[in-house]
This record gives sequence, C-alpha cells and structure tokens, in this order.
Amino acid sequence: MLRFRHIILAMLLSVASVAFGASVRLSVDAPRGKRAIEVGDIFYITYEVSNLDAAPSRPSAVDGAKVMYFDRTGQSTSVTSVNGKVTQSSSFIYTLTLRAQKEGSYTFGPVSVGGVKSNQISYHIGHASARQQQQPGPQASASGAPDSGKPKFIGKGDGNLYLRANVSKSTAYEQEALVYTVKLYTTYDAIKFIGATAAPKFENFVVEESKDVSSSLSYETVNGKTYATAIIARYIIFPQMAGTLKITGNTYTVSVDEREYFHDPWFGRMSVPKPLQLNVTPNDLQVKVNPLPLPKPADFSGGVGEFKITSSLPQQQFMSNQAASIVYTVTGTGNLKYVTLPDLNKLYPSQLEVYSATPEVNATVGSSNVSGSSRFDYSFMPLESGSFSIPSVTLTYFNPRSGVYEKSTALGYQINVGQGKGSAKSQTLARKSFDDKLMPVDMNLTPHYRPYVRGFAFWLWYIVPVALLIASVIYYRRYLRLNSDIMAVRSRKAGSIARKSLRKAEQCLRRDDGDHFYDEMLTALWGYLSHKLRMPTSELSRDNVRSVLEEYGAAHESIDALISLLDECEFAKYSSSSSSVSMRQVYDEGVNVINQLESSFKANKGKNNEK
Repeated sequence: MLRFRHIILAMLLSVASVAFGASVRLSVDAPRGKRAIEVGDIFYITYEVSNLDAAPSRPSAVDGAKVMYFDRTGQSTSVTSVNGKVTQSSSFIYTLTLRAQKEGSYTFGPVSVGGVKSNQISYHIGHASARQQQQPGPQASASGAPDSGKPKFIGKGDGNLYLRANVSKSTAYEQEALVYTVKLYTTYDAIKFIGATAAPKFENFVVEESKDVSSSLSYETVNGKTYATAIIARYIIFPQMAGTLKITGNTYTVSVDEREYFHDPWFGRMSVPKPLQLNVTPNDLQVKVNPLPLPKPADFSGGVGEFKITSSLPQQQFMSNQAASIVYTVTGTGNLKYVTLPDLNKLYPSQLEVYSATPEVNATVGSSNVSGSSRFDYSFMPLESGSFSIPSVTLTYFNPRSGVYEKSTALGYQINVGQGKGSAKSQTLARKSFDDKLMPVDMNLTPHYRPYVRGFAFWLWYIVPVALLIASVIYYRRYLRLNSDIMAVRSRKAGSIARKSLRKAEQCLRRDDGDHFYDEMLTALWGYLSHKLRMPTSELSRDNVRSVLEEYGAAHESIDALISLLDECEFAKYSSSSSSVSMRQVYDEGVNVINQLESSFKANKGKNNEK
C-alpha cells in the first residue's frame, strides 16, 4: 500500500513539472524597416508555444486589423543531460499576419493553448504617412479595408518595372522603313506573363509586325541601377504622309513575383513570393516625316528603299497568235508591296500585245526592315511573225540612305516569231454563218389563251423572295441592336462564361491539381462579376462588389457566401498550408453561389434594366 502511494506521488510530481515548464508567449513585430505600425502596413503577432502538444487556433478577428494568414513558421527541440537526468523541451512558433486598418491603441490576448494562458500584448496603429499613401498598389476603401482584389496599376511604370518605346529614326522620309521597339526593364525576381491588351496606335503608318523579339533576358544598367531587359514587341512601320506623326503606346499586363518580407524569431528576416499584376504603358513617340524630294521622276515606281530588277524568258520559241510570258522580279528591302512597274504596252512594239500582271509578293519582316521579292509574270502575244525587240525595263526608286532617286534596269531581249495558224485580225473578223429560215407557226393558237405572266403563280416567285428579304433585314437589324452593346451581351452570357471556367476547374479537381484549380475558380468568380456587373476586372473589389450586388437586389446570404468563397480561394492559392476546406466543397460552393446570383438577377430583371 505504501509503495502504491509513492508511485502516485511520483506521477503527480512529474505532471506538475511538465505543467510548470509549459508556456505560451505572445509578441508583436512592426513592419520591416519601421518602428511604428501605420494604417495599411503588414505587421505580425508571434505565438511561441513551449512544451505543449496543443496548437493555437486562428483568431476570427483582431482589433484594428484584418487577419491575412495564420500558420506555423518554425520549431525547435533541445535535449539536456544533467547528472544522468535527460530533459527534453520543444518550442513551436506560429505567426499571425495582419494588415492595419484603423488608428488607435489596442490589446491582444491572453489566449489559451492546451489550458495554458499567454501574456497580453499592446500595440498602436498610427496614421498612414504621405509616402505610403502615394505608393502604387491596392488602395484602401472608404471603410478602411484594403482593396486586395484589385491589381496594382502603375501607369507608365515605376522604379522596379517599366517599358520604353523607341523608333530607329526620329526624322525620316515618306514610305521609309522605320523600326519601332518596346523594351521591358524590371528588377522583379520572376516574370510569369506578358500580354498586350491592344496594339499600339500608329497614325498614318503602314505596319508590319516583326517576330524578332528577345527569347532571353539581358542586363542593362540605368542611372546606376541594374535591370533585366527584353524586347517584347517590334514593328516595321512606313509613314504615309509628311508632317509630325504620333505613335501612342499600348497597355501591357505583366504578372511578376514580388517579395513579401516577414520576421521569423528563429531564422530572422525571411521572404515569400507574392503574385503581383501590373498594367504598364510605354512612352509615346513622334516622328518628323519629310516629303520625297521634288521633282519626282515621271517613271517613279513608288518604291522607297534599295531594290534591283531582273527579267527572264521562260520559253525560247515564239509563234504569232500564241501567248508567251516574260517575268520581271524585283528584290530588295523597303516598301516592297507598293512597287509598280511601267506600262509595258507603251514600251513594247505594237506587234506585241501585253496583258497586265498581278504581282506575287514574298516578303519577310526582319528586325530592321522588310525584305524579299515581288514577281511580275506578264503574258504577251505576238500579232505578226518576224523579229522583234523586247526593250529593257527601268525601275526608278528613292534610296533614303543616299537621299536621291536611283535606277535599276532589267535586260531586254531580241525574239524571232514564227508564223502561226491564223492572225488576230482574221480571228476578230470571223463570223459564223446562220440560217435565216423562219420557224413554222403553230396554228393551234386560241384567242382565249392567257399568258403565264398573268397568273398568280408567276408573281409568287417575286413575292416570296421579297418577303423573305424584308424579314431577313428586320431580323438582322434586331440582331445588330441586341449585340451592339458588347457589355450587355457579356452580361447576359455571364453565367455560361463562368460555367466554362468552372468546367476547367472541375478538370483540375479530377487531376487533384490544386494550384490550377484555385486559379480557375478565381477566374470564374471574378470573370462572372466583371461581365454581369459590366465593370472592368481592374475596378472590382470586395467592397464595391458588395454594394453593387446589393443595388441589384442580390440576397445578403449569397453576397456573404461569394465574399467568403473568394477569401477561401485566395488564401488556399497563396498560403503554403493546406486549406481546411476540400476542393470539392469549394467547387460545389462556387456552382451554388453563381446559380443563386443568376436567380437573383432574373428575379430582379425589370429593376436591373432600369439601371
């Protein structure tokens, strides 16, 4: 009995010693490089849980801030031996990531983990500084909540990423080939996507797009800062008129990885990549275009560049009244598509009748010009037999490099034409004989005969097509009226467009592809809202989506479910920890939310049309 009491006492002492060594400690870390927390800053509350098997739960709300992420960020284990007694202790670090939203002084804690209470911490959130308010990025809404759903817009660029447009010559001649390039400068770690929302605006230019762009990054130092650079667009442009012509740069969407830094109690300063979408526009340009020198030669071909013309006779024997051919080939660089040859009927002897040819252009758009060849295949017919001279053909063009008009000449030929079977004149004057006998008259005619044109069946062949034409015009005009508003068309078809994206998400679900699954879910949800509410994706945020949906009469339960689902998808996409909700449940919730919103829009169709 005494021995049993000693065992119970030892067990109680052991439990007491373990309980005595367990602890939970809270601490707050200000943003990197700052001593104080300001509105809009990201700051962290660290849980240090020692000698406990339990884990803290994610808080649903924190005063003055929005909960962004909560996850375990580190752990440590130590073993000590004193006089043969081995003692083991463990510590786990949990980091709560917050975004400051409201000014004031606040407290957090104590929290309970496995029955052990923590300390209480205090923190103060100050007013946002002027520099922070001017920084590009998601802006706070009227309620103080950051617009995390809206991509950053940085206009023509900032110090970390920008585009620079350049043209090979700022002063040029009409029709001279110029090279327009768009070059990307960036200091971000990774570029995932570059896409143009539209083409640049070239006023009074003919444009040829070149595929000669950068396949890899190079490095360049600008104002003491090193950038990774790449040519992302190149065009060969030909000015069509004299004067100062303008080139307006287009907007590009660039997806990059931005480094977000946080402090780890064990490993110090650490960072994680954060996807970031930027809309960037290159600078506009002006080109001074000079007219071609006067006087222009009478036989000017319209070519501006450097060209050469050659000729060839595919056949060697010629007969009168039989067609033959001669080929002229223009090769070189410049506005090859606009080169014309002189009128050969004025150059060739009258005994040779020449027929016009359609040029076949084989041009290649390079990095600095358009080069290739243009083939003119002329057919001609000797009208008489004898010996005739095919004259040389001269191509007159303007060379912008030398600034003068230059000529290139194709060789002429001497041909011998044999006698054919007939002459052109005899063929032209030939007449066919005909029989002038009258056909016999049918005597079975009756005075009561009614012509077919007076019957209803005859006119029905005209009435039916006219009626069908009128109906087609009415239907087509109604179709144009219904589809003239692209935003309205997309709004009507928002549900079907979203279901296509959901089918892609379901395919990812079947493959257990979590990364692409949440991308497709976010695309379906944000795309549905953009089309249905007739708002660009860049203007969508949780706050204005909520207000607009309420104006359209959507149920509050559907709106809350939508916002919650967006948060869940973004958290699962950007968080390294596994989500507490399965992908199947997320997919089913997405389908239900879109169906509920579609039902709300249909129920309030009359009200929405008034808006």
